[in-house]
Order: sequence, then C-alpha cells, then structure tokens
Amino acid sequence: MVLRAKENKKNAPSPGGRLLPAPREGSPPESKYLWTQKEEMYINLKICFLLILMNHAKTASGQKSDKDLPPLLQKAAEEVIAGKYLDAFLDILNFQGTNVWTTDMPKKIMAYFHAQNVIFTISNLQLSIKNYLENLLYQPKQLLSDFQQVNHQQFQTAMKYLFRSKKNHFEMGNFVLDLDKIRERIFQSPGGNRTLFLVTLEKCFSALNSMECVDILSQVLRVSSMSYLQPDVIRSLPKDLHQDTFRNLSAVFKDLYDKTTANAQRTLYDWMKQILQKSYITNELNDSTSWVSAENLWILGRYMVHLPLEEIMKISLNEMRLFISYDNATKQLDTVYDITPELAQAFLERINSSGFDLRNTSTIYRLGLLVCFYDNMEQMDAIVAKVLLHQMMKCNQLRGFQAEVHKLKAQLLDIAMQNQTLNDTLGSLSDAVVGLSSTQLDSLSPEAVHNAISTLNQVSGWAKSQIMILSSKYLTYEKVLSFYNISQMGALVTGISAQSFYNMNPKELSQVIRGTLSQYASDLSPAQQQGILSKMLTSRDLSSAVTDIQGAFFKEVSLSDLWKETGFNSSIIKEKELRKSQALFLYDLLSKKTTVPADLLSIGQLVKGVTCQQIDLMSTDSFLNNFRFFEKNLQLLSPYQVNCLAWKFWKESNLSIPPFLLSVLPAQYLESISGTLCVPFLVSLGKTELDLLIPNLHKKNAVLQKVQECLNGSIGDEYDVDILGNLICHLPPAIIRDGISLRAMAIALHQFRFCRQLSHEQKTEIKYKLTELHGTPKNWTIQTTQDVGPFVAFLAKDELTVLAEKFPDTILQIAKMAQPASLPEEFLSAVFESIRNSSTSIRAADPTTDCTGITAPSSDEIIKLAEANAFWSVQELQCLDSETFTKNVGFLGTVMGFNRSQLIVLKEKAKQVWSALPGWKSYHIVSLGRIAIAFNESEIEELDLSSIDTIAALSQQTEWTLVQAKSILKGFLKDSSQTVHRLKSFHLAGLGANLCALNTSDIKTIKTTEFSAVIARVGLLPCSPPVLEEFKKMAESVFGIATGWNSSVVHEIGTIAAGLNGKELKALDKDVMPYFQPAAIRHIPDEVFKELSPEQIANLGPENAAMVTESQRNHLNVLQLQSLQLALDGARTSVQYAQTSASSIRSTHTPASNCAHFSSGFSICLCALFILCLTS
Repeated sequence: MVLRAKENKKNAPSPGGRLLPAPREGSPPESKYLWTQKEEMYINLKICFLLILMNHAKTASGQKSDKDLPPLLQKAAEEVIAGKYLDAFLDILNFQGTNVWTTDMPKKIMAYFHAQNVIFTISNLQLSIKNYLENLLYQPKQLLSDFQQVNHQQFQTAMKYLFRSKKNHFEMGNFVLDLDKIRERIFQSPGGNRTLFLVTLEKCFSALNSMECVDILSQVLRVSSMSYLQPDVIRSLPKDLHQDTFRNLSAVFKDLYDKTTANAQRTLYDWMKQILQKSYITNELNDSTSWVSAENLWILGRYMVHLPLEEIMKISLNEMRLFISYDNATKQLDTVYDITPELAQAFLERINSSGFDLRNTSTIYRLGLLVCFYDNMEQMDAIVAKVLLHQMMKCNQLRGFQAEVHKLKAQLLDIAMQNQTLNDTLGSLSDAVVGLSSTQLDSLSPEAVHNAISTLNQVSGWAKSQIMILSSKYLTYEKVLSFYNISQMGALVTGISAQSFYNMNPKELSQVIRGTLSQYASDLSPAQQQGILSKMLTSRDLSSAVTDIQGAFFKEVSLSDLWKETGFNSSIIKEKELRKSQALFLYDLLSKKTTVPADLLSIGQLVKGVTCQQIDLMSTDSFLNNFRFFEKNLQLLSPYQVNCLAWKFWKESNLSIPPFLLSVLPAQYLESISGTLCVPFLVSLGKTELDLLIPNLHKKNAVLQKVQECLNGSIGDEYDVDILGNLICHLPPAIIRDGISLRAMAIALHQFRFCRQLSHEQKTEIKYKLTELHGTPKNWTIQTTQDVGPFVAFLAKDELTVLAEKFPDTILQIAKMAQPASLPEEFLSAVFESIRNSSTSIRAADPTTDCTGITAPSSDEIIKLAEANAFWSVQELQCLDSETFTKNVGFLGTVMGFNRSQLIVLKEKAKQVWSALPGWKSYHIVSLGRIAIAFNESEIEELDLSSIDTIAALSQQTEWTLVQAKSILKGFLKDSSQTVHRLKSFHLAGLGANLCALNTSDIKTIKTTEFSAVIARVGLLPCSPPVLEEFKKMAESVFGIATGWNSSVVHEIGTIAAGLNGKELKALDKDVMPYFQPAAIRHIPDEVFKELSPEQIANLGPENAAMVTESQRNHLNVLQLQSLQLALDGARTSVQYAQTSASSIRSTHTPASNCAHFSSGFSICLCALFILCLTS
C-alpha cells in the first residue's frame, strides 16, 4: 500500500501494512478494488496531501494561526484551492525535505483556508475528489499533462523520491508514504511508466544534472517496454550532451539493443552518429577521412552494424588497428548478432589491412562473430582451420545466415582433416561435427568418441540420430553406465537407451537425476523417463525416491505410487512440477495436515489441485488473504477453478471482486461494467490470457462485445494499446480495420506479434493496416520489414516477391522463426522462388536416375528453405544425389508440408542410399523423422524394431494409420522377443499411440503394476471405444471400481474415462465431472454421454462443456441442454439467480456506493481515507 496511518488506534494497519476501514456489519474485513495500479498510486499522490490538510480539520476550524505559513506551504495551499493537487503534493514533499513537520502545521493551513474564505467540509471535499478523479482516473495522458506543467523544483522533487531517495518510506505527520510501492505500481501499470518515461525525457535535462538524468532514464527504460522508444521520441533526444553524459546514455541504449525495434535501432544509430560526427569535426587533430575512430566504434557498440559499407572502408587503418587492440574489442564483436556477411567481410578486410594477420591465432581470437564470415581460405593449414572451427562455436547466435556458416564449417572441416582420419581429429573439430553424416559418425571408433567427449559435450544442435550413435559409441568404450560417465556426456545423455537407464545402479541414478539429467529432462523420450523412474521407485525406499525426484521428472510419478507414500509434507513438494491429478491428491492430503492454507498455496504447483469444494469451504478471511496465490499462478488454473474463485469472491465480497473474474461469470454480470468501471475492467482482463479463462466461443464473444462497448469502437493512441494488453489479440476484424488509428497501430503492431492465434480475418485487416501505416511494401526499408516480422507472411504474393528479392536474408529469417503451421502457402512459395532464383550453389544430380534437365536441391538450399522445402517437385527430390540426401535427411524429415508423394520419393531415396531395409540400424530409422510415415506395412515388417527407443522416436509422428500402428507394434514384439504380458512400464510408455492397436485380449494380459506406472500417459491416447473400455477395466484393477473414483483418479486416467459405460458414468458423483480431462469428454460415445444426468452436465465446468461435440449434443434432451448451457455460461444454479445477482452488482458498482473499487492487490479504500479524516 502507499499510505498507512501511523499509531492510529481506531484504524490500526493490518499485519501486511494495509489500511482498513472500520468493518461494516456483514462486510468482509478486507477489500480489493476495481481501479488500476497506476491510478491508485496517482490517487494517493493527490489524496495524501488532502489527508494532511484535513487531519485535525475539525479542531482547526475557526482558529487563527499565530504565525504566517511558510511561503512553500502557502503556495501549496493556493494550489489546493486551484485544484492543482499534484503540484501541492510535490511542494509539501519539498518542504518536508528541509523542514520539520510540526503538529500545528495542519491548523495553520486550515486557518489560511479560512482567511481566504475557503471552507472545506467533508462533503465538498468528497465532491472535489470525485470530480477530480472523474477527469483524471484512467487517463495517463492527463497525468502526463499534469507532470509537464510542474516547475523545475517540483520535477526535481518527484524524481528525487521516485528514483534517488534511499528511503523506502517518508513520514508526513500522522501518515507514512510508501515510496517503494509508488515506484512499483507506476512501473507496473499500463500507461504509467510510458508517462514517466516521456515526461522524464522532456523535462529531465533542463531540470536536473545531465548525469542524474541518464541514471533516471536508465532506470525507467529498464523497467519499461522498449516500444516506448519510438523513432520520433529518439529524434527528440538532446544532441548537445556533455561527452561523459553521452557515453553513459549510449551505454544504456547498447544494453537495451535487443529490446528495441529495428527502426528504433537505426534511429538511435543516427542520433549517436550525429553527435560523434560533431565531436570529430570540432577536433582539429583528426586527419582521417572518416569520423569512425577506434573510440567511436567502441561507443557505438552493437550499433556498429548500422555503419554503411562505404563508411567501413574509409575507417583509418590506424584507428582499426587501435580498435582491435582494445581488450574489450572481442567482447563487443561477440555481440554483433545481426551483422551481415558484407559488413563482416568489410571489417575483416580493414583489420587485415591494418597489420593484423588474419591467419594468426591471436588475431582470430579477437574477431568475435566476424569469424563466422571468414573468407580467406587459400593455402590455409589444418591448425588455423581448427582454431577457426573452435571460434565458430558461437556462430549459432547469429540472426540468420546459418546456411553460409554451415558451408564455411564444411570447408574448414575438410581442411582440418587433411591427411588425417576422422578418429584422429574428432576432438579438435568443435561443433562442426554436427555437420557430419550419420554414416561418418557410425564409422568412428568408441575410443575416439571417448577421447573427444570433452568437446562433444559442449556441442549443441545435434540430431537425435547423431546423439544415438555417439552415446552408443561412448558407452561401448566405458562398459558400465555410471554417474561419472553420464556427467561427462552433456546433451549426449539423451541418446542413452531406456533399457540402459533401467539397468543402472539406483543409487547412481538418483545422483544423475539431480545433476546432468535434470538439464535435459524435456529432451528424454517417454520410454527413457519411465525407465529412469521405474528403476528408482522399485529399487529404493519410496520416500527417499520421491524426495530425490525433482523438477519435471516428478510429473512422471504415477498417482498409484503417490498413494503408497503417506509421509508427504509441503517441503518435499517444493521445486517439483506436478500433473493436475498429482496436485489434486497432494493438496487434499496435505490440507489435512495444516490449518494454514498459505503454506500449501505458496507452493505454486499445488494450486492446480485446489477443488471447488475446498475453495467454498475457505473462510472469508482465509480466502481474501490467500487469493493473491491464485492470482499469481493464474496460468496454472483451469477455467473451472477460475470460475469457482469468481463465485467465491462474489459471495464473500462482491464489492471488491477483481474485474477479470466478472468475465467468467454468466454474461449478465458484464452488464454492470460501464462508464468509469470500463478501464479497470479492460486493464484487469488485458493482463490475463482470455483463451485460458473462457474456452467457450459464444461466451468469449459476449466478453469481447463488452470490451468493444468500453472502447467505444476505437483505439486512438498508444495509451489505449497499453490499457488493452493481451486483449488486443482478440479485437474483432472491424475494430482493427476502422477503430485503430495509425498512431496506435504503430504500437499495436508490436503487441500483435505476441498473439498466438490470430484469425484469417484479423490477419487480413492487419495487412491492410500495415500498408496504410508503412505504404506499399516495395518502398519498405529493411528495418520496416524486420519490424513487420511475421506479418510479412500476410502480404499478397507479388508483394512478397518484391520483398524477397530486396531483402532475401530478412525474409528467410522471418520464415525460420515462425511456426510452420502459421505460414501461408503464398509466403513459403515466395521464399522458395527467391532462393531458387538467387542460388549459385553447385548442384549434384543422382547419376542413377534420369535427371536430364532437372535441377536437384543443394544442401545450401535445403538448409535455407526449411518449411519451404515442401515446394520441391517429386522429380526434383527424386534427383537428390546420395551425399546431399545423407547430409540433409534430418532437415527434410522435419518438413510438415510434404505430401504423401514427396514422402514416398524420399523414403525410396533412403532405401536406395542405405540399401535393404533389414540392414538398417536404429539411427537410420530415427533420422527419417516424418518421412517414416511413408512406410507401408510390409516395409515396416522388414525393419529392425527391437529397440523401444526406435519405437519411441517413431511414436512422435502423429500421422500413422491404424494398419501401420499394428505393424509397428507387431514388429517390436517380434524383434524384441517380447510378449504383451512381459512388457515393462517403459516399453508401454515408448509404444505411445501404438498401444491403441492392441486387441482387447492382449490388453488383459498387461501386468497391473506396469500399467499403473504409465496410466497417465495411456490416458493421453485417442484410442477407439473398445480399446478405451478395456483400458478402463485395467484402471479398475489399479484404482478400484469405477463408480467410486474421485477427482484425482478421473483426471489421472484421461481418455480412459471415456471407456465407462452409461451406468458407470451416471453413477459418478456430480462433483467429479469437472475433473474429467477435456479430451475424455470428446471421446465418450454419444449413446453413453446422453446417460449423464442434468445435474452432472451442469457440473461439467466451462472447459469440459465446451468440448461436447455436436453429435453428443444432438442426443441430449431439453433439460440436459439447459444444463449444458449453464455449464458453458459458468453458472452455479440457475439463469434466474444469475440475473438477480447481476442486477445487484449494477446497484453496488455505482459512484454512490460507500466505497470505490480497486483491482486485486490494492489496498487503499477511499472511504477509509474519508473515515480517517473524520475520526482524526
């Protein structure tokens, strides 16, 4: 909070420092309000002064001051009379900074008011505040205007207490000002820190010492969105700064380089260049033709990449030599991630000409990322090549140009291996080894891999097939898998087989899981994870094993295993990730061991497990005091949990309900949002993810309709964009087209880039806005193209072609960074044509195929094209030569756009290159990626599928047919000499969706202990009803009869719950219904789903109700359909009750209510301030 009473017995602060009014009968002891953070802070800036004045107001009435007011206080009093509350507040702060605040000051001030015939009463004070707030609340632009009007002294005072004061609190008479909270809230509020940044930039250099301004601007920028730093703002930066001030401010901009837009970067470079040029011209000692001196290069830092090519070539050789001699030159050159090949080679040429030998090892170490574009390959020896390869390990940080880097590494690799074998040179090739084919890696000796492990463990970017080969080689040499051996492997640990993990010593395994493996848990297959966990849980004391299993690994522990451990306490759960079913069980268990909910809720992951019933049973005090834990972890909560929180808040304290919670209640509750309540509603909702809150499209549209009403159909400027936050992703196409001004669009574009799923219609309108904002794409600069980023893909084919020809590298980079599914065909086609037309690569065609007149893909093209490789014709893919295919099969296996004909051609190419299928090794199969789905059942039967790791890799593909899945399952059982009955849990986990191909008789033979360990994974599978029904019977052998299953069990088994018959489903407790996994709802057969009672359907919860299919809906009766609608609306009882409650919120959320309302987390109640004034 910002203000608290000091030693006030009538209104003592709460333990958290919160100022509370005397509780009214039937009201909650604590309130949160519907105003935003910045607004609350600003209100307090104004009200704080009024409180000081009104303190002892009644006793001062009619009294005369013995002495005149000090001039500064008299000025403050006059500003109060004039309604300039901010000015008055700052004058009071300034006065208190050098004077003692005596107890008679309020009396003197009140006497002054009376002498001026100004009589303040409580009622007209309330009215004054109300009118003032109506003009200023939720208007950061007005706050900016007010700040712009303060004088230099007042501005200095504001900056002092916001940024330079070491005091966390400031005492003013009977009140304490919390400076930390003021800073925190203004920085976190939409529009607040923008206002602070702009006013600081405008007034600071004229009001304060320039070095102080740099410090303040640095603080503001580091906590602000760099979207504030637009080109027009940058152009207003002073150009006559003192040299030290300029250097310090430039250093701030260098540190924040990655947060600024490309246009802002270019404008900052221009600003820095103007100042540096001016400084160069005034220095008569300069005899160079270029203003770019060694010192200026250092000052530019990363902005040196904006130097024109001709300017680089004019840099004095003496200055270039001096720059490279700087100790920090290498550090600076290590950060030029967005340098282009042309500029890098220009710098290399000047460095070479300045007297530094680029073949010299010490020089190479100084070149930073310039080595990524090294082009002096003539007569290079192996030693220099190896040094360059070692330095090029950092080149994966470059923004683009990876195909060029890949090509250079291949050339250096050939030089480094001259007259040597791969076994001899492996440890000196750095990360160029990633470019080796699987065949080359397979030719390595185990000893060579062992000797090179210290290099190999630092390499990133491995393909799964490469990792499998190298891990196998390493462990062949080591013989025994131990903690030490694994700790040496780095990313190669993900190539250890599931069986090898299962065979490990459990004590060593417990060490590994806390060390190296914890870094790579997400890269392990389900089979590997289960192999590790099953060994730990079956070979050790369960309590010790559970304690040792940390992080993401804990999510794999089955619910049935947790049931066996009764010694859980909250400290054991910390630092562990939980599945929802685990959280449901653990929260229920631990809540019986503590009377302090905060002990559990403070462990973020446990909030997943709080049920609606547990929320309802919380006392008012407990709920309001602990709501912050739910709010902090909102992303972990289900829509049903959020709905429960909303109802609980409404029941306990509807005056203080956080605005975003109103959106999950029935639509009638939104009717209360209007007028001054609109902005806090938008701000609160804009900080959430609407798709996670409201899964139902109809309900979401109702919320968005209210958003449009609050916006009045328009978004005028950057402050409106700030207020909207994430809501901008859900703006209807019509608002984007007609409602967003161009000024706002410049900022909105930055926000749109973070939207996950924009509709086609939204994208279309954004495209039109782009051309309206930036003009026709043929006139765009490279910076504009970079800033537009993924929205380039929305342009028409002819516009894309123009940009691809002008800025091919930028377009390629945009294509690389985007999700394949999000890229339109026109965009990928333009990328493909651009690369094909500009390629100078030497292409080798398959000599065994008739490829006359056909241009086969080259390695460079395949690497550059990424998803655009889908545009190669079947004939072109057929003409791939063996070497190109072998080197690039991993890239081709990731292309999602290949059709079946293309996949078949690539599969046939693999058969041609790697010979007969029975001779293929596991890494061959794994390296194919998506190409593998082209295998028919007879080909699958020929493959060696004895390794569960191979099966786990194949299971990552989601396009297998049931016939193919049966062949894979059959092949594994045959080649591994297994039966279904003998399968271990890690086998079941590795089989994945292939388990859906089991027949019902085989399912019956699975061991219950093995099945129970992976039941949560089986519950993710979209199997057929007969298979799910059989899995349901297996689940009963683990958790007991289905009709007795609780919420944690129902959630644990996932889609298996869809195997319940109508009688079993109907017998479930209604309170269990919201804990079905959404996917399970969709899989319940129509004839079974209709057996649910209306009460059960009404308790599905919003998320599950939204998953009901049209076919399921068609089988429901009228009463069931009404219940389904209640669940979709988030209703608790009936629509009639919802309408009644909604009308009550309209009566409570009005200006005439007893207390204004802030959003959650804020603690000052305006009525409390009035009460304090009255009771002081």
